[in-house]
Amino acid sequence: MENNELSKLLFVINPISGGNKKTLWETGIRQYYHNSQQHIRVINLTGKNDASLVRQHMSIFQPDKVIAVGGDGTIKLLAEQLIGTQIPLGILPAGSANGMANELDLPTTVKEALDVVTHGRVQKIDLIRINDNQISVHLSDIGLNALVIKYYSMNRMRGKWGYFKAIIRVLWQRQLISTEMYINGEKIARKAFMVVLANARSYGTGALINPAGDLTDGKFEVIILKELSIWELLKMLLSHRPFDPEKIEILQTTEVNISIRKKAYFQIDGEYRGKVTSVKAKILPAALGLLLPV
Repeated sequence: MENNELSKLLFVINPISGGNKKTLWETGIRQYYHNSQQHIRVINLTGKNDASLVRQHMSIFQPDKVIAVGGDGTIKLLAEQLIGTQIPLGILPAGSANGMANELDLPTTVKEALDVVTHGRVQKIDLIRINDNQISVHLSDIGLNALVIKYYSMNRMRGKWGYFKAIIRVLWQRQLISTEMYINGEKIARKAFMVVLANARSYGTGALINPAGDLTDGKFEVIILKELSIWELLKMLLSHRPFDPEKIEILQTTEVNISIRKKAYFQIDGEYRGKVTSVKAKILPAALGLLLPV
């Protein structure tokens, strides 16, 4: 391929993300840029000190674009390194549940995805700051789905079958959590099966949890699932249909403080973060540039 624009591209591959062999993605990347003027560097994450590894390569290579080859967790990791820079993030959807790639309707084939990386436009999107030291690009939640994520991370089986196995394991553990929230100048108390902090609309499995989601509106949604049937839980895995609006409450805001009476499971962008008794979230408007189709 030919390209007149000379730039440096740093590809960050998460080898354990998803069910596909990442060697196929790496081979495709190198073939695509074989006759190009672009300078590319490909690194593989190890699961140990990954943030430090990425920062080191960014400092040495000075990339013009950084590309995540993985799922939502890989995107989150790179977004945290790119805040405060003008370097845009590209996405090659190679994860188990590619929520952000699905949200943005990004192509899934190697060539088409790399066409977006090479020739795409930059769109600024919002991020959510979690507890002052974490970033959520996509969806985070407290409660039942976070337990699904925990069990999934313990499974050897990846992909949708891995999620299905994790969901079956938690089907009979649908416990309500008691919360108090300070939101939009009010204090409210709610009991819920899940509380979702939603920057986007859909989970990686396709389940539409936040119809009002907009990555560029300077706000995020707090979604309270007051009722959760087995069907609603399976919908996270099997269906692209929206959740029952009579069973959820949606509050739009720029900031929220949540207190939980008993420790509850918590996940950020598909990564289990342990049990928590409080969560703070605040919008970071237009904090990250994404490479999107023209």
